[in-house]
This record gives sequence, structure tokens and C-alpha cells, in this order.
Amino acid sequence: MSDGSDDRRAEPYVRNVLSGSVNGPSVQAQQIHGGITFNVQAPLPSGPAFRPDQVPPLTVRFINRSADLALLDDCVSEEGSGAGRVGYGVISGMPGVGKTAIACHWAEKARAQFPDGQIYIDYAMLRSRAAGDVSEAVAMCLRALGVDDTYIPKSLEERTSLFRSRTADRRVLVLLDDVNQPAQVRPLVPKGPGSAMLVTSNGKLSELAMDGARPVHLDPLDMDSGLQLLVDRCGEAVVKAERHAAERLVGFCGGLPKALQLVAARLLTLGDLTMSELAEELADETRRLQGLSLGGDHSVSAVLELSYRDLPADAAHLYRILGWFPGRTFDAGTAAVAADIDVSTARSLLATLVRSNLLDVTEDRRYRFHDLVRLHARERADQQEPQLTQRAVVERVATHYLALTAFADRAVREDRLRIANLTDLLRGAPNPFSADDGPAPLEWLDAERATILAVLREASRLALHKHVWQLAEAFTVLFLHRRYLGEWKESLELGAAAAAEAMVPAAEARLRSLLSRPLMDLGQYDEARVELEKAAACAEVSAHTALNASVHEFFGRYWDRFDADRAVQAYRRSVELNIEAEEWRGVAIATYFLGCAQDTAGHHETALSTLRSAHQGLTDRNDRRMAARVLAAIGTVHEHLGDTDAAARVLRDAVRALEEEQASHYEAQARVRLADIVERTGGACETVREYLARACAIYEAGGSPEAEKLRERLNRMTGPDGEGDAIA
Repeated sequence: MSDGSDDRRAEPYVRNVLSGSVNGPSVQAQQIHGGITFNVQAPLPSGPAFRPDQVPPLTVRFINRSADLALLDDCVSEEGSGAGRVGYGVISGMPGVGKTAIACHWAEKARAQFPDGQIYIDYAMLRSRAAGDVSEAVAMCLRALGVDDTYIPKSLEERTSLFRSRTADRRVLVLLDDVNQPAQVRPLVPKGPGSAMLVTSNGKLSELAMDGARPVHLDPLDMDSGLQLLVDRCGEAVVKAERHAAERLVGFCGGLPKALQLVAARLLTLGDLTMSELAEELADETRRLQGLSLGGDHSVSAVLELSYRDLPADAAHLYRILGWFPGRTFDAGTAAVAADIDVSTARSLLATLVRSNLLDVTEDRRYRFHDLVRLHARERADQQEPQLTQRAVVERVATHYLALTAFADRAVREDRLRIANLTDLLRGAPNPFSADDGPAPLEWLDAERATILAVLREASRLALHKHVWQLAEAFTVLFLHRRYLGEWKESLELGAAAAAEAMVPAAEARLRSLLSRPLMDLGQYDEARVELEKAAACAEVSAHTALNASVHEFFGRYWDRFDADRAVQAYRRSVELNIEAEEWRGVAIATYFLGCAQDTAGHHETALSTLRSAHQGLTDRNDRRMAARVLAAIGTVHEHLGDTDAAARVLRDAVRALEEEQASHYEAQARVRLADIVERTGGACETVREYLARACAIYEAGGSPEAEKLRERLNRMTGPDGEGDAIA
């Protein structure tokens, strides 16, 4: 059967370059193999932020750049861009030059100019989880403005239109970090007069000048500014005592703030090391790790290598191993799994890396390499670790995430059809999601989805087929509730291919049938049908009755869009097979869809009987949310039959049940249907207004476009005195 869910900071450190933050709950865990123990960190509070304040804070004193800041004032602030216009600036320069730092510093100075908030999008992070998906970036902005996922449109064009509407009467700053294509910018320019768009990029993005963007090219720090940075970190007396050596250090670092931070870190952590000694070392090593060259003219390779060489052996080993970690951020538990060490040891070694300025700590106590440092760590691993170590690291990490994802999947719904048998993996392991202070499973999956997808990709590249298809199957629970269609599609494609390579036809059938869901939501119906036909063939080979039932149900969902009679046939066959397999929840869900299809085909009396059977079956399975949805469908059938009294009575019951289950979207739909019935049958205007007002409040809370329609309808309603009774 298929699921019946909706389709639809760790120690302070000093730095000058910022690269965003990761928010959301996290789980810290020891090794997944052997026995599993979890150290669960409670999730951060979440909820809609109607006045966003997302720009990361600076944690060190900002050095100079007064001329660049003045230029930003001129091209981004209201005075520079012109009253009533949207300010537009693009900060460009080489990696590590401090683009994010100056953008965040300017944003802090200009807070008063943007009373409706500041939005921050890190495209480097976004590329790691959604291939730089512009549509997802627009969705993130909409969420920052209070729009619930339920009401975010599917297409980029519709999302862009909604974003413009939501910013039309607001003064906001939108900061886009690490952009690499002009197309990532244009849909996110806010519309409200006095708003501003600020972009950072390694490239100049010259094409944006055609749209009115003003370029701000950021050069490396000059000598005076570089020396100021060293004074700030190491003290004025130290720099004054070795002025010439300090100047040499600034020169060897190419004026790059990140390189100067690393130099200062070495000087501070090794008190017997002088600036002159360090300058001599740097002079000897500027040709190393040429793959980490910045623009071919400047390099931080010597700085990184020197810092790495000063690490204790165990910290250096962890550093190398983490270079192979597939994701961009990780917690101490994951680092421990990757290196096959205990969590306490991992925390100590991670602290060493943080003190050496080779690792950053995010606000939610996770760890993240600067991109250049991560590449250095990976190159060190490739050169110094045994040949087969990388595969072992990825296999441990994949097993770790498989266990956690499987626990989350089961916490959402235990009686779901699953092909993978993970009993041995999960036996005796504490379930982090069952703890009172544990994270909500869907929230955890959402926060970790970029890393899980990265693990799937790397495990697939290393031919860890069993890990890939099992993880993809468990991971899909997130997408059944939150429809990140591109990520869902990719994860299932990886999983299906892995199942085929592993020659597990049941798994391939399950994953290909699930793949039809995002494909159809993306409008790729031919591709969806191809996957369903492959799924049907694999299911037949597997001789797995419940799986065959599920595939038929998915085929019904396909035929719902094209042929109602074939949809009915598919659902009937799904019901028969679920009965044969004694999958009673599957029977009930397939019966629900069958009833809806019968109603659509005009067989209302038959649909009513079918839906009543589905409601009883789901009630018996304690699936209250789905049962409430069925109740609303029953009310709709009564309406189609002309029995408005029964329709209103059943819809009222459905509204109460949906409200109890916090299924607000479906509650709003049922309330509107009720309002329509009462209004059409001459019922009390106040009753109609009450239903519509509650539905409107639900839609407004989630940012749904339906709210505006209901507001207009409410304002058109006439009160008993004959005057327009506008709702304030």
C-alpha cells in the first residue's frame, strides 16, 4: 500500500568571512554499527517569521573598507538609488576576500532602513541540496515572509509573482550570498519602494548591470588594513615589534582575510612562534596545493598546510576523514561515526580544529568547513589515507543516516509498506524521536535533508547499492508531507537505480512507483507512466502481494488525471490485492481513493457506500487524519446527491475532526463547502460569515492566496440592515 499523507552553535571563534548558517533541529549520535546510542539535542523553536532578521552576525571587529562601504551606501541605500526605487548592488571578488563580511556589516548598519526585515539566502548551501534551485530560493523567501509550505505555488513563475505581491508594500533587504548565475537573482528582487537587493558573487555578474545593478568589486585588503587585522588579533605591541615581518605576512596572504585569520591563529596558539619565523615558512611554501589557488594569483594553500601540519596526529586524522564527509555540515556524533571514534573524543578533536581555525561552528552547534579548507582536507585524505578508507567512511555515515532516517520514518507512521528489513540494524537501539525532548521526526528530516541527499549521491558513486535504496525508501516519508519535488525525484531515482543494480525487484518496484508521485506533480506524466510500468513488471516478479496492491493504487492516481473508469479499475484491483495480503490500512486507503474516483465519474450513490467503508477501515486502524479527510469527501458526495442537510451535518463533523488533527488546510476547505451550502439554501448570513472568517484566518496564517478571495467575499456580504458588512 502507499501512504495516505498529504500530496502535497561548541566554542566561540574569531573570523571575518561569513558563509551563512544552518538552522533546525539536530541529532548527535555515536556509531550506528554495533550498538546505537544517541545524544539528542532538542530542536530550536520554529515557526513563521513575519519580520525576518536572517542576516548572519559578525563575530569580530570589522576592518576598514570605508570606501567600499560608502560605495554600497551609494548604490544600495535609498539615498543612492533614488526615492521610491529598489536599491540594487552586486559585490564581487575572489573567494575569501570578505564579500559576505562586508555585506553583513552593511546590513547591520542599515537595519533602520528596512523596517520590514532582512532576508538572507546562502546559494552555496542551496546548491549543495537543490543544485542552486532558484525556485527553492524563492520558496525560502516566501517562508521568511510568513507563507506556509502548503500555499507556496509549484512553478517558479507563480512563486515569483507571489513574492512580488508579498513585498509590494514592504521595505525589506534581500541579501543573496555566493550567487554564480544572474538567473538566481532576478526572481528575488523585492518590489516595495525603498527595499534593496544585495548580491555577493565570486564573479562580476555583469549581465545584472542591464537590470540596474551597481557593481562593487571587492579587492583584497591593502597593507594598512591587513596590518590592522593582525593588530586586532595579535595585539599592537606584537605587530609593532616585528613590523617588517608583519608586512611580509600580509603580502604572503595576498591580503585575504581568511588567510590572515589562519596566520593569526597560529601565532596565538603557538606562543613561541614569531612573525619572522612564520613569514619565512610562508615564503617557502607558496607553491603547494595549487588546486586551492584563488584566481591563479593568490593562494591560501601554504597557510592551510602549515595549520594542518601543527595538528596533533589524532586531530589531523579526523580532519582528513571529515574531508570525505559527503555533506556540508555535521554534528559531533556524525563526526564520531565517520572516524569510528567515540563522541567525547570527537568533540575534543573538533575543538582542536576550531581553535586552529580550520573548522567553523554554526549557531546551532554544528560544524562546517570553509570550502577551501574542506578541499584541502579531502586532498590530504586522498594522499595520506589508505585506498579503501573512503568507502568505509561513507559506508559508516550512510548506515548512521539510514538508522536515524528509519527511526524518523517509523515515528511518523509505523504501519507503512516497507521493503527494507532493518530489524537487525534498529534492534535494541534507543529511538531519539520517542524521547520527550527529542526532535520532531519531520522537522529533523527537513533540517538534515541536504546531508541525506549528499550521502545518497556519494554512496551511489561508490556503489553502496543496498545503503542507497534502503535510505531512499525511508527518506521518502519527508516528501510525502513536504513536497520538495526536485529532491524527492532525485533521491528516488538514485534509490531505484541502486535497487536495480542490487537486483532487488521488490525494492525497485516500490521506489519506481513512488517516483511516479513527484513526476506527476512536475507534470511529467509520460515519464511517470514509464516508471509505473517498470514498477508493475518488478512487482510481478517479486510476487509481493501488498506491493502489487500499492503499484495498482499508484496507477489509479495516474489514471485519475486521464481516465476515470481505468482509475476505478486500478483502485478495485488494489483493494482486492490488499485484502489478499491482509493489509487493512492499504485496503482502506485504496477504498478512499476508489470512492473519490467514483464520485468524480458521477456514480455518487456507489461512491457514498465506498467512502463509508473506507472511513470505517481507517477508523479501525486509528488513522484519524485520513478518516477525517474521508468524512469531508462523504459530505461532498451528499451535496452532489442534493441532500444538503446531510452534507452540512457530515461536513460539520469533518471540520471538528480535521481541527482536532490540526489538518488546517482540509479544515478550511470543508468550512468553505459548508458556507456554500448554507448560503445556497438561504441560511443565516452570520453562519456563512463565521465559516468563511475561520477559513480565511487559516489561509491568511499560512499565506495562502485563497485568503484574498475569501476576504473579498466577506466584504461583499450584506448584513441585516442592508449595508455592506465589511470585515476589518
